Amino acid sequence: MTDSRGGADLMASPTATAAPVAWRSLGPSPIRVFPLALSGTTFGWTADESTTTAILDRFIELGGSFIDTADSYAGGRSEIMIGNWMRRRGLRDRLTIATKIGKSPDNPGLSARAVEAAVTASLDRLGVTMIDVLYLHIDDDAVPLEETLAAVDELIRDGRVRAFGGSHHTPDRLLEARIAAGQLSVAPMIALQNHYNLIQRTEYESGLARVAAQLDLGVMPRFALEGGFLTGKYRSRADLERHGRGLEAAKHLTRRGIRILHALDRVAADLDATVATVSLAWLLSRPRVVAPVVSVSEAHQLDEVMAAPSLALGRHHLTELDRASAQR
Repeated sequence: MTDSRGGADLMASPTATAAPVAWRSLGPSPIRVFPLALSGTTFGWTADESTTTAILDRFIELGGSFIDTADSYAGGRSEIMIGNWMRRRGLRDRLTIATKIGKSPDNPGLSARAVEAAVTASLDRLGVTMIDVLYLHIDDDAVPLEETLAAVDELIRDGRVRAFGGSHHTPDRLLEARIAAGQLSVAPMIALQNHYNLIQRTEYESGLARVAAQLDLGVMPRFALEGGFLTGKYRSRADLERHGRGLEAAKHLTRRGIRILHALDRVAADLDATVATVSLAWLLSRPRVVAPVVSVSEAHQLDEVMAAPSLALGRHHLTELDRASAQR
């Protein structure tokens, strides 16, 4: 595997016959990653140590390089499990590690004190000296943006953080942050995490997309498979009961939701792919998207996920998916 920090352009794809996958740059930064990020949201919560290890091992085996977690995931246990795994495997230099701060009950908010304490704790749990990408997990309007930006910039200057981005920020706040960074002569955000997929298009496309382009932000869509709905396994009330995800997926069993699944079915059949792979390939076709963030509960689920960057959707496929998912 090639070092993601060194700007590698290609990585072997999940299958031997597929074309090599081009790595993508994270905004204007020199950071380059395989175009799918593995979420650590289940680690230490629904995934125990052995399951987490199997998932991480398979992710690396299939060419992955970008791991995304947060100090609030499983009360910090997600970071600990990722850190323990990296140490056992000796893989730190081959990975891009992202974490988020602001929601942990131990260091809530984005005051200078909270930012410093949260990052120090995350570094300790991960067992690393630098976080590659630090996300502000919330927009803390109780703290002046200037205070937060100055605190993060100090961490970057100290070499404890490489780059940072926002999450759950409105277009106006992203613009305010860029203006403030310029006035203070501190590091600007280079990345954005947001809720974006075939089901959830409006929030991003109605305002965030324009600002992301204007500010040259790399976009990492969260909930890329919408809690499993965009894998195609929830098509009836019986499916919801069988998989125990009624409350989360029931709201998508609408005329529009079923229409999207039917379009995904047709494209998947045409390309001999799975619904999950097509869903992620659609996201990867969108402007500025670098790496959708995907959570899995079992290692074998990564086979479909990691096939997405190798799947080429034709213009007619994209048009069909766009029409089916139009908000109406």
